[in-house]
Amino acid sequence: MSQKRDAAIVGIHEYPERDVEGLVSPMQIKAESAARALEDAGLNWSDVDAIYDSGDGGGMSGLTISEYFGLKPSVIDTTAVGGSSFEYHAGHAKRDIAAGKANVALLTYGSTAHSNARAIGVGGRGFGGTHPADNMDVFAGMTLIANYALVAQRHMHEYGTTSEQLAEISIATRCHAMRNPEAVQAMHDLEFLDIRETTIGDVVNSRLIADPLHLLECCMISDGGGAVVIASPEVARDCKKPPVWILGSGEATKYPENGGDITTSAAIQSGPSAFGEAGVSASEMDIAMIYDSFSITVLALLEDLGFCKKGEGGSWVKGGRLRFDRPNDGPALNTDGGGLSSNHPGMRGIFLLLEATRQLRGESHSQVENAKLAVAHGNGGMLGSRHCAGTIILGSD
Repeated sequence: MSQKRDAAIVGIHEYPERDVEGLVSPMQIKAESAARALEDAGLNWSDVDAIYDSGDGGGMSGLTISEYFGLKPSVIDTTAVGGSSFEYHAGHAKRDIAAGKANVALLTYGSTAHSNARAIGVGGRGFGGTHPADNMDVFAGMTLIANYALVAQRHMHEYGTTSEQLAEISIATRCHAMRNPEAVQAMHDLEFLDIRETTIGDVVNSRLIADPLHLLECCMISDGGGAVVIASPEVARDCKKPPVWILGSGEATKYPENGGDITTSAAIQSGPSAFGEAGVSASEMDIAMIYDSFSITVLALLEDLGFCKKGEGGSWVKGGRLRFDRPNDGPALNTDGGGLSSNHPGMRGIFLLLEATRQLRGESHSQVENAKLAVAHGNGGMLGSRHCAGTIILGSD
């Protein structure tokens, strides 16, 4: 490859527990993950000169996290755009390192959503004050999952997509989850029933949550977190693990507009930017780490990122082509088990970077042979209304 290699992921850690029972705080999860990620890279706290944080540790997050970690960074970035925040952070870290403003960037996340019994998908979406949602959809009782169900209904109406086709996404991620010991333990800890690989019948016959989305098409609610260390080429060459290069990035925003298409996401803008910068196409991806809050999220994003044409996602995902052991059919999807079957503590974007890195290092439990390229795409907000999209293209050394 001839892409510019301005920055690389050199250290990662995923907090292993999905149910901490209130024994640790989000800040403690962040700190533990950061320490282990730096150890993975062979670096020290003193090497870190840039902090990227989405506010999950509390108010004034850039200042708070710097003091908590005992750091005095020259770069602080507190971009907070929900589940896509960490893809934004990775792109910003690449930009800042290339500009010579930093050498070692630290991204962290910690959440106790499960322990706090947060009703992420079915709770009210009221914000108070002048938030756009207050007069656009909250008054009608719009919950998060209802928003995604609207997208699924519209996709079915427009393109003939079926529940059986959407179920392909759930069964592919569960297949990968059953190979991941931490995902299996998570399902036990979160009291899943009948923990095993699933079938299309299992998915479409599971309880209907918001028509047409079934229980096994909805992400779990877990605790968890992780950390990513990104470094300059000069630092990366001396780290313990092979660098995973950030080759391209893209950002985009979408919100309700008259005449807008709710089945098309902001990925239609962020994807071409990222692929263009990297000089590659969707068809070249070995790994697709796609935000899977619900099955319809993945289907819409695969279309918008260019893996298939809009409306053809249902037929494109059929037949198990998203499994890790079908390398000639297309990218392997969410090989850690995804938000559907591994973890979803509220914002899952960092886990997309973690598993993509493991794949390109050859360290995944559902390893794709000779994986060279991966896309990590985060969706922050609500797919059918206001959201941000962050796309990152990663390549092995």
